Amino acid sequence: MPRNLTASLALLTALSIPALGLFGCDRSSTQSEPKPQTEATSKAPGQQEAKPDFAIDYQQFQLDNGLNVLFHIDRSDPVVAVSLTAHVGSAREKEGRTGFAHLFEHLLFLESENLGKGGLDAMSARIGGSGANGSTSRDVTNYYQTVPKDALEKMLWAEADKLGWFINTVTDPVLAKEKQVVKNEKRQAVDNRPYGHTQYVIDRNLYPEGHPYSWQVIGSLEDLDNATLDDVKTFFRHWYVPNNVTLVVAGDFDPKEARELVEKYFGEIPAGEPIERAPKQQVTLKETKRLYYEDNFARQPELTMAWPTVPRYSADTYPLAVLSEYLSDGKRAPLYRVLVEDEQLTANVSMGAYESELAGQMQLKVQAFSGGHLDAVYAGIQKAFGLFEKEGITEEDLERIKAGQEVAFYNSLSSVVGKGFQLAQYQIYADDPGYVTKDIERLLAVTQEDVKRVYDKYIKDKPYVATSFVPRGEKVLALSGSTAAQVVEEKIIEGAEAQFDASASAEYEKTPSKFDRSKEPAYGDPAETAVPDVWQDKLENGIKVYGIENSEVPTVTFSLVINGGMLQDSIDKTGVAGLTSMLMERGTKNRTPEELETAIQKLGASISVNAGQDSFRFDVTTLARNFDKVFALLQEMLLEPRWDEKELVLAKKSVTSQIKRSQAEPNAIAGKTFARLLHGKDSIRGYSGLGTEESVAAITMDDLKAYYNKALSPSVARAHVVGDIAQVDFMAAAAKLAEQWPAKPVTIPSPKSEPAKPGIYFVDVPDSKQSVLRIGRLAMPAVSDDYYPAVFTNYILGGGGFASRLMQQLREGKGYTYGIGSSVSGGKTQGRFAIASGVRANVTAESVQLINDILEQYAPTYTEADLENSRSYLVRANTRAFETARAKLGLLENMSEYGWPADYVREREAIAKAMTIPKVQKIAEEYMQPETMIWLVVGDRATQLDPLKALELGDVTLIDANEVAKPNN
Repeated sequence: MPRNLTASLALLTALSIPALGLFGCDRSSTQSEPKPQTEATSKAPGQQEAKPDFAIDYQQFQLDNGLNVLFHIDRSDPVVAVSLTAHVGSAREKEGRTGFAHLFEHLLFLESENLGKGGLDAMSARIGGSGANGSTSRDVTNYYQTVPKDALEKMLWAEADKLGWFINTVTDPVLAKEKQVVKNEKRQAVDNRPYGHTQYVIDRNLYPEGHPYSWQVIGSLEDLDNATLDDVKTFFRHWYVPNNVTLVVAGDFDPKEARELVEKYFGEIPAGEPIERAPKQQVTLKETKRLYYEDNFARQPELTMAWPTVPRYSADTYPLAVLSEYLSDGKRAPLYRVLVEDEQLTANVSMGAYESELAGQMQLKVQAFSGGHLDAVYAGIQKAFGLFEKEGITEEDLERIKAGQEVAFYNSLSSVVGKGFQLAQYQIYADDPGYVTKDIERLLAVTQEDVKRVYDKYIKDKPYVATSFVPRGEKVLALSGSTAAQVVEEKIIEGAEAQFDASASAEYEKTPSKFDRSKEPAYGDPAETAVPDVWQDKLENGIKVYGIENSEVPTVTFSLVINGGMLQDSIDKTGVAGLTSMLMERGTKNRTPEELETAIQKLGASISVNAGQDSFRFDVTTLARNFDKVFALLQEMLLEPRWDEKELVLAKKSVTSQIKRSQAEPNAIAGKTFARLLHGKDSIRGYSGLGTEESVAAITMDDLKAYYNKALSPSVARAHVVGDIAQVDFMAAAAKLAEQWPAKPVTIPSPKSEPAKPGIYFVDVPDSKQSVLRIGRLAMPAVSDDYYPAVFTNYILGGGGFASRLMQQLREGKGYTYGIGSSVSGGKTQGRFAIASGVRANVTAESVQLINDILEQYAPTYTEADLENSRSYLVRANTRAFETARAKLGLLENMSEYGWPADYVREREAIAKAMTIPKVQKIAEEYMQPETMIWLVVGDRATQLDPLKALELGDVTLIDANEVAKPNN
């Protein structure tokens, strides 16, 4: 979970280069990664010779102690992002002492001398920040947050405390607790999910012993256990020094004032010893290595192949990026043509670069269908490579891919924190914050010859590492010639973890300063929330249109939302809506699937079709100058689907593969089981949108056509557009659609939910390293007068990330979990309150008891401070509410769905300001009492069921998740 389980390299990797997203560990359990925004225009696809008119403006200076500082001014929103990047990742560790860089990513949030215990998280909540977050990769560690612009000085004060006034606060109990948190992170990200150990096996065999990339960023549990307080303090004092750190401030601020504040808060921190850049350490494999592993959680065999390549920003990274996309992505890709379409061995293929500072690698992953032998997959890969060797890459495909990568780069810069990260990345990896122009130029300069050259140099007939991860007991499916991989499996033993009291205050001599740092700085000039100007209109066929014109970037984001979605499915044939959406992406009456995909990609656009529980939607992103052409393609997809029988076969195979994969994945099991318990067997809301193996097998093309004719109509549709397009231009482009798509009446079912009785329900997943918890009940819809007061009430309970009681007690106090949170969510007719977490297996009962106690005590112990913190956050956070195009689109969709005014955030601010302790207590007593809830535990029955029964919190019912997945039990 993000301080996060997803890889943070999306922020740290050259955004023009696809990254695998397998690595790096983020801290937060509640924050999603920020996605960056640009101020640039872009070139037309195919105009390779034109240099892109793009730059991220910045100012750069260095303090006397070596701190490198970068400023970027962006006044589009009243916010500022502050990021601190230390040039130290797992590559700077030593074998036997791994995981320290990542451990510090965690420790630096816990306490510092002047903020006190949990001070940064508490401050983040009060000031309306995005949540203090962090990430660790092989090469760097990041700390970042976006806040209202009037909180800039507070953030600089807090970030300086990390460097100069932190290390004394780390004690043995604090270290012991955080070790448990990191272990929980590893269990959740690696040990308790299918194929979780793949990267460990790849890296251990791709790199020689002792190479800094041969171990994982998160380190080993043994090394973490053995780490002493002296070890971690020595590591910090060497690497966390100003001359090894880059500070970036991006957003709406006065650079003269900001420089004075940076000098004030960071200037007196002493420099450390000079730190040399690590030398490049590229590797060459002398021979191919094939390894297999029997995976407890896998239901399908998976082959991963890896080849050594080059470090980030090397000349060959750019043609390698094009090569990997061309080989694997889309209908024209050789790997797709052979493995998916011709031989139907898999539902999809992925290939991408994992490029770091010292070395790089290319990885190819194919998950075969159940029972499929990986020898057949390997033969298919070789056949696809042979196709590429024979055909090469056409100029059309080259330009199509480069256009997509260029647009993806621009779209990735959608926030000030994203632009700030990009500046820091260029500074650290390329020694040039302004490298962005050269980055794009090198991408656009890639030729057909370059792509063929890097294939010959790094892939063709070159040694590789291949891992076969197969279901337990099915090693016969592994690639021939494979030997058993060495994987260290953790044993979860009752009572094995050390006890600690992380709440105890450390005793130390305070680090001196030239001024009193214990006093939190005041706010600057007030930051006012800027609500976008919204225009509204209506098409001739009745579709209401909501728009926001914004020329900050030359792009347009559009959604067409058709109410209904999965609600139009029948329980005895679930999955029709989802398959209909898949087929509508795969060709039109006059375009083959390949021709449609190519037409969209050549315009640097994307059009996706998805069926959700309550809606069927089309989502479009495009360069503004191509909007008319892209909208015409959308219209063609909507009005003239191809209904390709071959594509239906492939789509059904893909969905069936997903269903099988989810049958052993604890989080997926928890999700589908909780939905059934919450809604009952007679409500479509209690079923997966994927369907079941049986229902998908029975679905025919006539079912899809019937759904299309029954469910898709302008009478239940609404349109939303954000970007560099005027109202009159959008309405002109949409007029033809209105003419050709007449409205017809549509009835949307309103299924009645019948939840299971409150109590504890248990699903057995043998040998689980964690227990997955889902706790909750049905609640009010989003249009209820109680809805936003409930959101307010939930903030301190579990909606406020690290400021919440659930996180503070289960993670920070006990070390039981990597993350836990609660949420209030709702649609037009129904809502729910839910708590979600994964906890260490041997504290399952203790975690359930503690959550129960927190819920029981919440209303009686709610304080004035809790009230003020919630009010402050929920009002001040609105300064960040509309920063990105996607956020603006969300505003429009809320308006169209619920009938809310454009400035509904003002109404919410008024509700927040009017909340009182009695109002909070009333909401909590009505919707958040433990005895009214369903408690679902997915874990190891042999060790955890009896302790749960001993709690005497109600009936404990053992249920079969596979039976729950089927209709009419």
